[in-house]
Amino acid sequence: MKIATYNVNGVNGRLPVLLRWLEEKQPDVACLQELKAPDEKFPLAAINDAGYNAIWHGQKSWNGVAILTRGKEITEVRRALPGDPEDLHSRYIEAIVDGIVIGCLYLPNGNPAPGPKFDYKLQWFERLTKHAKELYAQNVPVVLTGDYNVMPTEKDVYKPERWTDDALFRPETKAAFRKLMDQGWTDAIRKLYPNETIYTFFDYFRQAYERNAGLRIDHFLLSPHIDKRLIAGGVDRDVRGWEKSSDHAPVWIEIADE
Repeated sequence: MKIATYNVNGVNGRLPVLLRWLEEKQPDVACLQELKAPDEKFPLAAINDAGYNAIWHGQKSWNGVAILTRGKEITEVRRALPGDPEDLHSRYIEAIVDGIVIGCLYLPNGNPAPGPKFDYKLQWFERLTKHAKELYAQNVPVVLTGDYNVMPTEKDVYKPERWTDDALFRPETKAAFRKLMDQGWTDAIRKLYPNETIYTFFDYFRQAYERNAGLRIDHFLLSPHIDKRLIAGGVDRDVRGWEKSSDHAPVWIEIADE
């Protein structure tokens, strides 16, 4: 099974790019973030025509997450991260596909830091960590994927000295990611490519894509059951260079059949 994550940065404005990517790469499961569309504006008909089923949780102008499947039944489990019923941001959706629990997440950016947005980021991280611990304890295959808005190490950011005060790279953010990882999760891309420079995000400014001046902020965390089945993975870097593309590139892994 091929599972992908892609921050589309506007599902309707970049629908031609999304559909081209689905047709060319044909992931079995695609987790999308930053739909930037309310539920009723989700382009379900076009996605169905492309051969995909979908569940989604939208929000006007901001956020929004979705899980698409090709030829596979999808069972929604939840469409909000537990822990704060007053949090109305659409940043998490969870489903079961072929016996695998898949959590699709869009973690808050948190800038400017320090400040209320950074506090919200860390609080959301705490909620994610608590929920992840509960999922891990269920002793089932789990994939937690999406835009984490975290560069875990200096290896994951071009010119790290320029990012020391950014919410994506502050010590508190990296510590929160380590706390999550210490539960026993595997960073799939780092397992496959422990020493390579790999980026998943390239800013629109200063020719970042052309200069390979990027960040690795889109991650796959795998529970032990699924970690053992990991056979391949990578970044569809070329997609970032397509016309009117998102500033993120899709990331994918392949899982062997059980």
